[in-house]
Amino acid sequence: MSQRPSRRQVICAVVAGGALANWPSRTGAAAASSTLFREVTLVDGTGAPPRPADVLVTGDKIARIASPSGRKSRSAARIIEGEGRVLAPGFIDTHSHGDPLEQSLEALLAMGVTTIVVGVDGSGPRVGKDLDLRTWIRAASRAPIDLNVAALSSHGTLRRAVGVSDAVRRPDTASLRRMAAQLNSELRAGAFGLAYGLEYVPGIYSETPELTNLGRTTSRYGAVVMSHMRSENDDEIEASINELIASSLPGRPHISHLKVVFGKGEQRARALLAFLSEKRRQGIELTADAYPYTAGFTGIAILFPQWALPPTDYSKVVAERRQELRDHLERRMIRRGGPEALLFGTPPYTGKTVAQAAQEAGLHFADFLLKIGPEGGRGAHFTLDKALQDTLLLDPFVAISTDGGPGIHHPRSTGTYAKLIEEYVVRDGTLSIQEAIRKATSLPARIMRFIDRGVIRVGAKADLILFDPSKVRARSTYLDPFAKSEGFDLVMVNGRPAFEKGKQASTSGRLLRAIRSPGLKKT
Repeated sequence: MSQRPSRRQVICAVVAGGALANWPSRTGAAAASSTLFREVTLVDGTGAPPRPADVLVTGDKIARIASPSGRKSRSAARIIEGEGRVLAPGFIDTHSHGDPLEQSLEALLAMGVTTIVVGVDGSGPRVGKDLDLRTWIRAASRAPIDLNVAALSSHGTLRRAVGVSDAVRRPDTASLRRMAAQLNSELRAGAFGLAYGLEYVPGIYSETPELTNLGRTTSRYGAVVMSHMRSENDDEIEASINELIASSLPGRPHISHLKVVFGKGEQRARALLAFLSEKRRQGIELTADAYPYTAGFTGIAILFPQWALPPTDYSKVVAERRQELRDHLERRMIRRGGPEALLFGTPPYTGKTVAQAAQEAGLHFADFLLKIGPEGGRGAHFTLDKALQDTLLLDPFVAISTDGGPGIHHPRSTGTYAKLIEEYVVRDGTLSIQEAIRKATSLPARIMRFIDRGVIRVGAKADLILFDPSKVRARSTYLDPFAKSEGFDLVMVNGRPAFEKGKQASTSGRLLRAIRSPGLKKT
């Protein structure tokens, strides 16, 4: 993999000044790489109440936490006056579509994200045409990257990597063995778990025995099994969760972007949360993540029946089953809120609803969809109820994620964590600052088994964010989805300023690897 462009090389420099009181003397290299956050409001990620503190960072770790003394006597390379601003762990996004080898992740840094998890929805990062995650891991370990990145092994990608065609619905025994062996090798190389995408090709064609075969391999390492489930529809979501659990045990199942499509109201959310709670009561370590928006973002293929999806010859389907397909598309689109409820986020229809694009084409919306086909675009689908989704989001077992990435035409890619602070903490008060931070830091760290990130404690990695909650703004909208968030004054990654004064300051991220060997149950 080639080196990053020069615009993304390190430009960070420490700033001299200030002095320390009652801290160990620091000289030479240690002093040159030290930063003191003085008189901050510490929100440490554990859920503990905010407290005033001084926090010293040395190298890439937190060296000391103390009560503010107000005195100055010994020097550090840089002193940052907190002035009561919140100092918290950097946010950990458990569901990201960014690839740091190919894309700038500055917009994530701008909203306080210091670590992302890639390989989600069954589709993994790759180097060129090489589908082996180990190749990408080697490349990522050598490349300068914007923030920390952890990878999951991806069901669809590893399926293709071992030569299982998308047309194959039931892989034979030899294929299942190859898939398990490939997964095992990727887990040993440092993947943190396995991700399914069961509403997309090729995961949509898989059956429970195929998934269970992989779940057993993952469980040997105590790793997470994360899934975009078979269905998120109101009448099918419990069955989909049961399938995830069945294909994960005795491993750890995790629900990606928890939602209830077509469901309504807080009561429905409470019923689903009770269902999840009962699973945990049975000893299943079941977790989830969610984002604070009422529209998902995915391809229009979700509107089409399985028999019209790749690798099926779509032109043949249209020729032989046109009326049946048209009727299906009409019913499906109406059930999902009608053609006004899908906003395209890809050319040539970017920023237009299906209704608008169809009108411009002079077609009924069903004929328009039939014409452009299942690979004709991606967009925001407004199918979620705010009261229901907010109830799910507030649950203590639900982490915060973006399900976004560079170029994705949805405000969650650039606004998720700013919106969490701006609306749920400051405006509405439905979350305390310590609980919002916990859901975005230590909870996802526990889910992923990041042992030295997600909290501010002595010895932990110095992934930190400094901000005044009252000044945080999520600026992006569905029509302007790439506007960066504001209000995060400093984002530190591995002890170095990565985003400061409204712009990226360094590429100080690292590839994270799960350290394990066969038979180990901890990552």
